[in-house]
Amino acid sequence: MALQTWKKLTPLALTALTVACSAPSEPTVNSSPEEISAANSSSSINIDGSSTVYPLTDEVAKELQFEQGEAAPNITIDFSGTGGGFKKFCAGETDINNASRPILRAEMEICKVNGIEYIEIPVAFDALTVVVHPDNDWADDITVAELQAMWEPAAEGTITQWSQVRGDWPDQPLNLHGPDVESGTYDYFTEAIVAEAQASRSDYTAQSDDDLIVRAVRQDPNSLGFFGYAYYNENRSQLKALAIDSGAGPIEPADETVQSGAYQPLTRPLFIYVNADAMAANPDLQAFVEYYLLNARFLVEVVGYTPLPNEAYNIASEHVAEKRIGTAFGGQAPTNLTLEQLVQTERDF
Repeated sequence: MALQTWKKLTPLALTALTVACSAPSEPTVNSSPEEISAANSSSSINIDGSSTVYPLTDEVAKELQFEQGEAAPNITIDFSGTGGGFKKFCAGETDINNASRPILRAEMEICKVNGIEYIEIPVAFDALTVVVHPDNDWADDITVAELQAMWEPAAEGTITQWSQVRGDWPDQPLNLHGPDVESGTYDYFTEAIVAEAQASRSDYTAQSDDDLIVRAVRQDPNSLGFFGYAYYNENRSQLKALAIDSGAGPIEPADETVQSGAYQPLTRPLFIYVNADAMAANPDLQAFVEYYLLNARFLVEVVGYTPLPNEAYNIASEHVAEKRIGTAFGGQAPTNLTLEQLVQTERDF
């Protein structure tokens, strides 16, 4: 279930990271990795949630354990999707929930009933990526309207050939793969493309593990799937990403198009949610969160997502230090959010 191929940093890269993060322009935090106490090394940190955010959180944990060795806390990371993760998080079963969308109102209510208070921390931006097999020689781009025609509920059992989506595409089977209904990526994609979260045809191959979607698409020339950019970035030699046309011409998923706001409507922020009481009771958990923010900008790039502006990490560090409880998004998951709008939203919270 866990991805095994994310790049491992060398000691030289870690040295460069330490130097970079000590520069005045980098995000401010309240502690350094060395402040993680060996006396608390037997404590544990339990993390679940989004498979999209998983590679980043996993990389942060690996780097912490590389630096701290036996003094590092025991960190368990799993993924059951953003929605599945929030079920565990709001039941008090996990310390951190990885999320590829903000917490929803219904999830907020469950957390409230169970007395779970949380700190919302944006950690990266993602270009949700639509991919096909590299031998697909007919599709290089796709419009939002064509994606809707493929994925809307009315397409179930009726849109089954590529030629039904665009007239000059071949009469070949259209085999669709995507995240399951517990996934925040599924929520975001359906909201952005079909204009209603979880409104989708059901006759596609659904997976909770994005790596299985990668595998399915690269084995089938007639397939199409979608997932977070890091999974495409890790497998770009075996997949082809489609440029997305939302009305201004085809735009490819890339760091530059995410930063400029051109890659819409499939650009989105990624988050971690931290149990505030658990963090107060577990110094290792607070140190891990601070380490995450200290190193996020560099490790986000290592994994393949787009780092946030430094100000965003500074604001997040302030929210952690102040124990700022709640969400800046009011229980909704907005689409077409830009980096600047995210920073402003967190600044105003």
